[in-house]
Amino acid sequence: MQQQLAHVALVVRDYDEALAFYTRQLGFRVVADTPLGGGRRWVLVVPPGPAGGSALLLARAEGPEQLSRVGNQTGGRVFLFLTTDDFWRDYHAMQALGVHFLETPREEAYATVAVFEDLYGNRWDLLQPKPAQPA
Repeated sequence: MQQQLAHVALVVRDYDEALAFYTRQLGFRVVADTPLGGGRRWVLVVPPGPAGGSALLLARAEGPEQLSRVGNQTGGRVFLFLTTDDFWRDYHAMQALGVHFLETPREEAYATVAVFEDLYGNRWDLLQPKPAQPA
Protein backbone atom coordinates (compact mmCIF):
# COMPACT_ATOMS: atom_id res chain seq x y z
CA MET A 1 0.00 0.00 0.00
CA GLN A 2 1.22 3.50 -0.78
CA GLN A 3 -0.36 6.60 0.74
CA GLN A 4 0.54 10.23 1.29
CA LEU A 5 -1.05 13.22 2.96
CA ALA A 6 -2.33 15.32 0.06
CA HIS A 7 -4.05 18.39 1.54
CA VAL A 8 -4.56 20.08 4.90
CA ALA A 9 -7.67 22.27 5.24
CA LEU A 10 -7.16 25.71 6.71
CA VAL A 11 -10.35 27.56 7.63
CA VAL A 12 -10.15 31.15 6.35
CA ARG A 13 -12.43 34.17 6.53
CA ASP A 14 -12.17 35.06 2.85
CA TYR A 15 -10.60 33.29 -0.13
CA ASP A 16 -9.08 36.36 -1.74
CA GLU A 17 -7.53 37.84 1.40
CA ALA A 18 -6.06 34.42 2.27
CA LEU A 19 -4.72 34.01 -1.28
CA ALA A 20 -3.11 37.46 -1.11
CA PHE A 21 -1.27 36.59 2.11
CA TYR A 22 -0.11 33.14 1.08
CA THR A 23 1.02 34.16 -2.41
CA ARG A 24 2.46 37.62 -1.70
CA GLN A 25 3.93 37.24 1.78
CA LEU A 26 4.85 33.55 1.84
CA GLY A 27 5.48 33.07 -1.87
CA PHE A 28 3.07 30.16 -2.22
CA ARG A 29 1.81 29.16 -5.65
CA VAL A 30 -1.87 28.61 -6.54
CA VAL A 31 -2.37 25.12 -7.97
CA ALA A 32 -6.18 25.17 -8.06
CA ASP A 33 -8.90 27.79 -7.76
CA THR A 34 -12.08 26.15 -8.96
CA PRO A 35 -15.59 27.58 -8.44
CA LEU A 36 -17.92 25.07 -6.77
CA GLY A 37 -21.12 27.11 -6.91
CA GLY A 38 -22.81 29.14 -4.21
CA GLY A 39 -19.67 31.24 -3.71
CA ARG A 40 -17.61 28.23 -2.64
CA ARG A 41 -14.24 27.46 -4.23
CA TRP A 42 -11.65 24.66 -4.22
CA VAL A 43 -8.46 26.64 -3.54
CA LEU A 44 -5.12 24.86 -3.17
CA VAL A 45 -1.77 26.57 -2.55
CA VAL A 46 1.71 25.09 -2.20
CA PRO A 47 5.00 26.56 -0.98
CA PRO A 48 7.80 27.27 -3.43
CA GLY A 49 9.93 24.30 -4.35
CA PRO A 50 9.58 20.97 -6.07
CA ALA A 51 6.11 19.55 -6.63
CA GLY A 52 4.89 16.53 -4.77
CA GLY A 53 4.35 17.70 -1.21
CA SER A 54 1.15 18.46 0.65
CA ALA A 55 -1.06 21.36 -0.40
CA LEU A 56 -2.96 23.78 1.79
CA LEU A 57 -6.70 23.84 1.06
CA LEU A 58 -8.05 27.30 1.83
CA ALA A 59 -11.58 26.58 3.06
CA ARG A 60 -13.83 29.59 3.61
CA ALA A 61 -15.64 29.40 6.93
CA GLU A 62 -19.37 28.86 6.75
CA GLY A 63 -21.48 29.82 9.73
CA PRO A 64 -20.64 31.09 13.21
CA GLU A 65 -19.00 27.90 14.50
CA GLN A 66 -16.49 27.72 11.65
CA LEU A 67 -15.88 31.48 11.79
CA SER A 68 -15.00 31.10 15.49
CA ARG A 69 -12.18 28.71 14.47
CA VAL A 70 -10.52 31.04 11.96
CA GLY A 71 -7.03 31.71 13.31
CA ASN A 72 -7.31 29.23 16.14
CA GLN A 73 -7.81 25.75 14.73
CA THR A 74 -5.44 24.22 17.29
CA GLY A 75 -6.07 26.19 20.46
CA GLY A 76 -2.99 28.39 20.06
CA ARG A 77 -0.45 25.65 19.30
CA VAL A 78 1.81 25.66 16.27
CA PHE A 79 -0.36 24.20 13.53
CA LEU A 80 1.71 24.03 10.38
CA PHE A 81 5.41 23.51 9.68
CA LEU A 82 7.13 25.18 6.73
CA THR A 83 10.55 23.69 6.05
CA THR A 84 13.25 25.47 4.08
CA ASP A 85 16.70 24.79 2.70
CA ASP A 86 17.90 28.24 3.88
CA PHE A 87 16.34 29.45 7.11
CA TRP A 88 18.00 32.88 7.24
CA ARG A 89 17.19 33.72 3.60
CA ASP A 90 13.50 32.95 4.12
CA TYR A 91 13.31 34.43 7.61
CA HIS A 92 14.65 37.81 6.42
CA ALA A 93 12.53 37.76 3.24
CA MET A 94 9.38 37.00 5.23
CA GLN A 95 10.16 39.75 7.75
CA ALA A 96 10.67 42.22 4.88
CA LEU A 97 7.23 41.27 3.54
CA GLY A 98 5.58 41.94 6.90
CA VAL A 99 5.24 38.40 8.28
CA HIS A 100 4.99 38.61 12.08
CA PHE A 101 7.39 36.36 13.99
CA LEU A 102 6.52 35.64 17.61
CA GLU A 103 10.04 34.86 18.74
CA THR A 104 13.71 35.20 17.97
CA PRO A 105 15.01 32.29 15.86
CA ARG A 106 16.48 29.50 17.93
CA GLU A 107 18.68 26.47 17.43
CA GLU A 108 17.13 23.17 18.43
CA ALA A 109 18.64 19.70 18.12
CA TYR A 110 16.42 19.01 15.11
CA ALA A 111 16.36 22.41 13.31
CA THR A 112 16.80 26.16 13.23
CA VAL A 113 13.28 27.36 13.98
CA ALA A 114 11.07 30.39 14.64
CA VAL A 115 7.32 30.67 15.13
CA PHE A 116 5.33 33.07 12.94
CA GLU A 117 1.65 33.90 12.49
CA ASP A 118 -0.38 33.92 9.32
CA LEU A 119 -2.87 36.69 8.61
CA TYR A 120 -5.44 35.12 10.95
CA GLY A 121 -3.12 34.31 13.84
CA ASN A 122 -2.54 30.61 13.12
CA ARG A 123 0.90 29.67 14.37
CA TRP A 124 3.49 28.18 12.03
CA ASP A 125 7.06 27.01 12.46
CA LEU A 126 9.57 28.11 9.86
CA LEU A 127 12.33 25.56 10.15
CA GLN A 128 15.45 24.29 8.50
CA PRO A 129 15.99 20.70 9.57
CA LYS A 130 19.47 19.70 10.64
CA PRO A 131 21.17 16.80 8.87
CA ALA A 132 20.35 13.43 10.38
CA GLN A 133 22.97 12.24 12.83
CA PRO A 134 24.22 8.66 12.52
CA ALA A 135 22.96 6.34 15.22
